[in-house]
Amino acid sequence: MSNLGFRIFSKINRPSAELVKKFENVPVANLDDCMGRIAAVDSGIKSINGVKMVGVAFTVKAPAGDNLMLHKALDMAQEGDIIVVQSDGVIDRALAGEIMMKYAITKGIKGFVLDGLIRDVETAQELDFGVYARGVSPNGPYKNGPGEINVPVSVGGQIINPGDILCCDLDGIVAFREADAEALYEKVEAVHKTEATFMEQIAKGEWDRAWVDQTLKDKQCEVIEASFNEYSRLKVK
Repeated sequence: MSNLGFRIFSKINRPSAELVKKFENVPVANLDDCMGRIAAVDSGIKSINGVKMVGVAFTVKAPAGDNLMLHKALDMAQEGDIIVVQSDGVIDRALAGEIMMKYAITKGIKGFVLDGLIRDVETAQELDFGVYARGVSPNGPYKNGPGEINVPVSVGGQIINPGDILCCDLDGIVAFREADAEALYEKVEAVHKTEATFMEQIAKGEWDRAWVDQTLKDKQCEVIEASFNEYSRLKVK
C-alpha cells in the first residue's frame, strides 16, 4: 500500500561531484540568463548569512511550520547535499535553528533552502553553511508530520527535483537537471567570455552602445527634442 503524502524515498540519482564542482564559481544570474530568464526561485527566498553554495538537492515536502521530515532528511542526506524544504512559505515559525545547522555541518551538508523561516541567525552568520530562507522568527516548529522526502517540490515558484544541481548566491537560487548540466555549462562559458569582452571595452572607453538607439528605433520609440514642460506647453497651444 502506498501512503501518499507520508513517504520517504531512500535513494536519489546524484550527479558526479566533478560535474557539480564545475558550477561553483558560476554566477546564478548568468545561469538564469541561459535558462530563459525564468528559472530563478522567487526573490523572497534569500541568503540569510551571505554564504554561497553549490550542491545536490535533497528535497523535503512538509506541512506548514513542521520539521519532522526535515529532521529525518538530516540523518539521510550525504556530503555535498543541500536540503530543500517546501513548507508553503509559512512566515509565523522557523523550520530550523542552531542545533540543526551544526548537526548538518558534521554530515558535510552544504546548507538549507527553506520556503519558510529560520532562527538563531547570529549563529548562522558565524557558520560556513548556506542558509536561504524567507526570513526569521524565534517561534519554533511542530514535529507532527506528515510529509515526503526525495520527491519533486515547489519552492519559490520553481519545481526542484531530488538530485538536481542547486546553485545559490546573493542574487538568488536556480536548480537544473543533471541531463541539462553540460549544455548549460557551455552556454554559461560563452556568456562569461562575452562579458569579459564587454569589461575590457568599458575599461578602454570603447563599449559600442549603438545597439541601444537601434533597438529603440526598431521599436518605434518617439524621441522629442524638447523638455517635458516645453512639450506640454506646445501641446496646450
